[in-house]
Amino acid sequence: MIGTDLALATSLLQNGQLVAIPTETVYGLAANILDINALTKIYEAKQRPSFNPLIVHISSITEVEKYTTHFPPSARLLAEIFWPGSLSILLPKNNVVPDLVTAGSQKVVLRVPNHALTLALLKNLDFPLAAPSANLSNTVSPTNAQHVESALGRNIGYVLDGGPCIVGVESTIVEVIDDIVFILREGGISQEEITAKTGLIVRTIKEGKTATPGHFLKHYATVKPLYMVDDIEAYSSAHSAKKISYLLYENKEVNGHSYYLSHTYELAEIASNLFAMMHQADEDHSDCIVVEKIREEGIGRAIADRLSRAAFAHRK
Repeated sequence: MIGTDLALATSLLQNGQLVAIPTETVYGLAANILDINALTKIYEAKQRPSFNPLIVHISSITEVEKYTTHFPPSARLLAEIFWPGSLSILLPKNNVVPDLVTAGSQKVVLRVPNHALTLALLKNLDFPLAAPSANLSNTVSPTNAQHVESALGRNIGYVLDGGPCIVGVESTIVEVIDDIVFILREGGISQEEITAKTGLIVRTIKEGKTATPGHFLKHYATVKPLYMVDDIEAYSSAHSAKKISYLLYENKEVNGHSYYLSHTYELAEIASNLFAMMHQADEDHSDCIVVEKIREEGIGRAIADRLSRAAFAHRK
């Protein structure tokens, strides 16, 4: 069931049920982090492996120390600048946070989402929410309420409808070590933005070095094959007889169905439209989806990450 009833969503969560919630990034499948039975329902509904940790959503920066043993000054600076927003911070957890949330790790990922409806919901509750993306594991993330209803409607109590997600890709996950910000997952806040707004040194951690969400090679998978190509117009000319859906970053001539993520190669616009148009292309009558490799700068790195994982899912 989809709706905007905040009181109903609050009641369901207080009674150990699952509620899909809107954020600026993607819709999350939320449950009380202090209720093991409710957390188990997340893993069951998503068919998510228990070794894949969950992000914890809190209402404000003042909540951090309730769930962590240490909040370093540089991490606090990041939170003060980017919260509410698309930045998640990995911190040492205290004993309040169940191991099921962190997949046994002694660190927990926290963030304050930038969505008025979900912030109001969090303020109604006396517990934070674990909320991975509200879809079956390794499939395309949901960016509107209907995506959630189509994928999980039978398994959850309520979808709180906050409209389409503005950012459109998941949050950036970071950890601060010795005043250096390490990017653990590319997302809605770019490395360049972190550097510009904090003055901190930013580096990336190689794949597989940390247990945080979104690191499976086969992830964000469409049902039909998705291919990444170097030159989409040349590919279109060479495959004009095939039924293909093209995801385009700008105005280009192709022989197939065109989904414009942007008409002017605006990276933020491309990110905002990415998952929604992947869903659309997956549901049309084409045989496959084709997209050009994207410029890996700013949020383009997060887009490239999602597309490469989606394409990897169909490799033989």
